[in-house]
Amino acid sequence: MLKSINIENYAIINSLQIDFNKGLSIITGETGAGKSILLGALSLALGQRAETNVIKNPEKNCVIEVVFQLDEKRFKSIFENNDAEFDTISVFRRIISGNGKSRAFINDIPVNISQLKNIGEQLVDIHSQHQNLLLSNTTFQMEVVDTTAKNKEILQQYQSAFAKYKDSEKQLSELKNQAEQAKSDYDYLNFQNEQFLSAKLQAAEQEDLENELSQITHAEEIKTAYTNAAAILANDETSINTMLRESVSALKKIEKISKYAENFVVRMESCRIELRDIADEINLQNETINFDSERQQFIENRLNTIYQLQQKHKVSTIDELLAIHKDIEQKLINIENFDTRIEELEKEKSKRFEIMKSCAESLTQSRKKVVANIEKHVVQMLQSLGIPNAVLNITIAENETFTPNGKDNVAFLFSANKEIAPQEISKVASGGEISRLMLSLKSLVIENGMFPTIIFDEIDTGISGDVADKTGEIINNLSKNSQIINITHLPQIASKGNNHYFVYKEETANTTTTNIRLLTQEERVMEIAKMLSGSDITKAAIDNAKELLKK
Repeated sequence: MLKSINIENYAIINSLQIDFNKGLSIITGETGAGKSILLGALSLALGQRAETNVIKNPEKNCVIEVVFQLDEKRFKSIFENNDAEFDTISVFRRIISGNGKSRAFINDIPVNISQLKNIGEQLVDIHSQHQNLLLSNTTFQMEVVDTTAKNKEILQQYQSAFAKYKDSEKQLSELKNQAEQAKSDYDYLNFQNEQFLSAKLQAAEQEDLENELSQITHAEEIKTAYTNAAAILANDETSINTMLRESVSALKKIEKISKYAENFVVRMESCRIELRDIADEINLQNETINFDSERQQFIENRLNTIYQLQQKHKVSTIDELLAIHKDIEQKLINIENFDTRIEELEKEKSKRFEIMKSCAESLTQSRKKVVANIEKHVVQMLQSLGIPNAVLNITIAENETFTPNGKDNVAFLFSANKEIAPQEISKVASGGEISRLMLSLKSLVIENGMFPTIIFDEIDTGISGDVADKTGEIINNLSKNSQIINITHLPQIASKGNNHYFVYKEETANTTTTNIRLLTQEERVMEIAKMLSGSDITKAAIDNAKELLKK
């Protein structure tokens, strides 16, 4: 239940603290005193959108703190599902700074507004006057039926199946589009693949071919250089090798008379042998150099094929071309496998459709089971509230397509008079009838324990007299199942509460502020008497107020 609300620097509230108890709490006050401001602050603490104009003094933070006492067994999972810290005494706090930035906390742990809203909307149901318009809303009507039927688990199962089916539908559509696009690309990809296959590219061949072509192109120049070099080293009478041999012969003659000559001979012989080897290798290499026009043409054609592919695919190496070829081959395989993948996804989609359909059928059956009970409950309550000829017909028709809430179209048809056939509520119900009809439907929600706290903001609009008294009794009875906080202008209803709070304005020369206080028994008599007779409170009004409170 809601234990307390603490409001700082909000709208025309400086500082305000309210403590609540179980049962029925009544809030009254003059029109414009600030009752709706309290609801606005509570809504803000439970995740509604924040506006900077809600701050009374922009130089200070606006702080709204709401405290709940919660049953762990019932509510812990709700907190856990929203990644929030649970406590049996849970504190929701919203802080709004002067620049409009907002922060939210649950039990002193920062949370985002979505978490705050998801949890808050399961703890408190705020029924304001504009919600009467929901009566004509098919989604609201569906929610009433589902709440009464306790369809939360079935609905979650269906919505999970619906989401999976829709996901399969989306995947299949995307895959078919891809397949269609891919098949239009198939011929071009296949043409490219044939080009690569025909080219028979080999890693590193480009460098080898370019070197060979350079050698063929410069064959005469290379051969001349090799011939000259070999001649200088060893193939000529004046070659280096010949001169070294003569130098060795000269030194050998003095080996016996010069201790250094032998060393020189050894070193020079080593040089001569090395130069002879080099000359031999040059000659061998020179013999391999031949100008082959056919080979040159082959290499030029081969390199031209490689260069064209590189230019076409905007790369500069064979390794890159080989990677592109591999990718093209994979794309072709994927295209050839599209039909198989589409067939598999079609089967998956069909399976998911059957699961969704089965869940929808279970949902429909569950809804239809409670229709008669809802109609009976609402009609009986409306009769007790002064609409003796009330008729409520609830129809559940099948939609052509599946929706997030199943395949049902729920419609509430209402009539308050014998001679008028049941029609859409918005067409036939007056303001007072709508208030009573909404109270009857809300009572179903309360009896099924959907919310621990219900706030009625003048749900009694358009009623008076005995009907108002009966409405008060109904609201009081409902408070046995949930904590009820009721904002009202009717003394018959105000007298039924366990606690009575009075909202009032205080005016000074510079400012207006809203406050609230819990009334004593004597103050309560005077407040109800004022509600009965106006500002001039008569003895008869006081006696009447006392009589109402005795009831």
